[in-house]
Amino acid sequence: MLFCSDNPFTELPEVLGRCEQLDMVGFKSCRIEHVPAAALPPRLRWLILTDNRIEQLPPEIGRCSRLQKLALAGNRLQALPVELAACQNLELLRISANRLTELPGWLLELPRLTWLACAGNPCCADQEQATLTHSPITTIDWNSLQLEQILGQGASGVIHLARQRLDGETRPVAVKLFKSAMTSDGLPESEMAACLAGGEHEYLIPVLGRIEAHPQAVQGLVMALVGPEFSSLAAPPSLESCTRDIYPADSRWSPEQALKLASGMASALAHLHARDVLHGDFYGHNILHDGSGQALLGDFGAATLLSAMPRELAEALQKLELRAFGCLLEELIERIVPAEIVDPRLAGLAALRDACLDPLPARRPDLQAVITALMPLRARPH
Repeated sequence: MLFCSDNPFTELPEVLGRCEQLDMVGFKSCRIEHVPAAALPPRLRWLILTDNRIEQLPPEIGRCSRLQKLALAGNRLQALPVELAACQNLELLRISANRLTELPGWLLELPRLTWLACAGNPCCADQEQATLTHSPITTIDWNSLQLEQILGQGASGVIHLARQRLDGETRPVAVKLFKSAMTSDGLPESEMAACLAGGEHEYLIPVLGRIEAHPQAVQGLVMALVGPEFSSLAAPPSLESCTRDIYPADSRWSPEQALKLASGMASALAHLHARDVLHGDFYGHNILHDGSGQALLGDFGAATLLSAMPRELAEALQKLELRAFGCLLEELIERIVPAEIVDPRLAGLAALRDACLDPLPARRPDLQAVITALMPLRARPH
C-alpha cells in the first residue's frame, strides 16, 4: 500500500504501475490533474484520488479487475469512462462534487456496486440548494456550545459530546464538526441537505440544527445525544477488509434481536427512499444499537437527493441500497446464536439476504417488499 496525501503531485506517478503487488493507492488532497494509464498497478483494489483536479480517467482503468473501492469526490470529472463497466468487483464508489451532468446506465448495472455517493454534481446540486433554501435548518450559535470528549469519527467529521445552553439551561447534545470543506464522501452542504430531506423517523438519529459563527468557519451539525446504552454495531472497514465492516469478536445476537434490528433498519431506509434520499453509506458502523435489537441509523455524509432525477434512475439507485441491506443481513446471520438449532426464521432471513444480494440489481426487492417479508419472520416459531 502507498498513501501520499497532501503532497504537491500534479500527476499520478507512472512508476506505480510497475509495482506488481501494490493494491492500495491513496493520493488525497494533492494537485493531480492527470492519471496516466501506466500509473495503474495490475492488482489495484483500492484507489483514493479525492480532492484533486482530475478531469478524466484513462479507459485502461477497466483493466483493474480487482478494483473494489474507488474514491474520486472533489475532482472535475464530467463523465466516467465506459470501460469502468468492466470492473465487476467494484463495491464502493465516491464521485460526489464533480461536474457530472448524468449518471451512466451501465454504472447502475454493476453486480456488486453497493455504496455510491454522487451528490454535489450538476445532476442533483440544484435540488440540494433548493432544499437548503426552502427548508432552512435551525441555526445554533457556536458560542452556546461547550465541547467535551470525542464520541467517534467518520470519513466526513468528528463527533463530540457537548453541552448546549438553551433558555437559561443546558442540555447534552452531540456535535459533528466537518473535517474540511471537502471530505472523502463529498460536501458538508450535501450532507445537511440530505438530513433536511430525510426528516424525522424513530430509527434515525435526530438532527437539531446547523452550527453558525464558528471562529474558524468550520461547518457542523448538532444532533440529539443518544443514550449510553447505544454503541456502534461495527467498526469501519480495515485496510484488509477494504469494503466490509469489522465486528467485535464477541458480537452475537438471538434471532429475535437480529430480526428486530433488521426490521428497524429496513423501516429507516424505506422512509428515506420515500423521501427521495439515498443514504449511500448504509453500513454497520453507521448504526447504533443497544444490544436488544433497537437501532438508530446516522451519518448522511454520502447521501444523495434523488428528487431531481428521472424516476427510473432514482429507483435504480435505490436498488444499490438493497444490496447494502443484504450485506447487513449477511453479517447478522453470521452472528446469530445458537446457530445449531433449526429455526425456520433463519431460512427465511437467508432467502431475503440472497434476494437483496442478487447480482442483477433489477431483480432485487424494494424495501416495502423487504418489510413485508420480515413481518412474519418476527413471529416466534411454534
